[in-house]
Amino acid sequence: MDDSEDTSFAAESSGFAEGKVSAFSTTHWSIVQGAGQDNPALAAVALERLCRIYWFPIYAFIRRRGSSQHDAEDSTQEFFAHLLEKETIKKVDRQKGKFRSFMLAALTNFLNNEWDKQRALKRGGRIQIVSLDETRAEDLYIHEPAESLTPEQLFERRWAFAVVERVFDRLKQEYAMADKVNLFEKLQHGLTHEMTQEICAEWAISLSVTEGALKIALHRLRRRYGDLLREEIAHTVATPEDLDVEIRHLCAVMAS
Repeated sequence: MDDSEDTSFAAESSGFAEGKVSAFSTTHWSIVQGAGQDNPALAAVALERLCRIYWFPIYAFIRRRGSSQHDAEDSTQEFFAHLLEKETIKKVDRQKGKFRSFMLAALTNFLNNEWDKQRALKRGGRIQIVSLDETRAEDLYIHEPAESLTPEQLFERRWAFAVVERVFDRLKQEYAMADKVNLFEKLQHGLTHEMTQEICAEWAISLSVTEGALKIALHRLRRRYGDLLREEIAHTVATPEDLDVEIRHLCAVMAS
């Protein structure tokens, strides 16, 4: 491959990666406000969107506090119902801090103060506020670290992994839209692992590119991953000053 082809591959592999990170019009906080609408149907839809990230951290927290699988399933549903019924969501003030902290505090308060009342509902009249993959939930939970993690630490851990999983999904979708899924699947290992010269050489051969072009493509993948991660976290904090703090917290949680 000559220099012009090398440059062509690098530019082609970046595609969407050039340019500034676009801001989402919808954040976790705006979804919360949407879930606090007076229209129950719209509120349920908004809450369903929130659940995509937070349902398993919540489920894992409840399980780690000693609930059985079925009780944790019910309590997860009941917690979201509680947010709506008690109008807790309508009272949320974005400026009070991180959305992660709000969810954990609301959940802890619910379990401490509403447990006996909510238990009276039992499974026969179980609430269905959000769609839970209950089989997957328990499969994930049984592979969590043993009792060394407190419920709070487990919530934080699962929140961090859920955020990263969402970022990976978004990144893969972008590469798919650019018809670069094979490139993403080859290079994604480089997002979480140190790349040796031997690995770079092997990948370059498999992709029929030079090592220089491969390194440029990997650099752009990492940069885009970083942009998306910052964007995702930015949706969960109140101020720009909180952003770097929250990213450092996520990295520390994942490394623990």
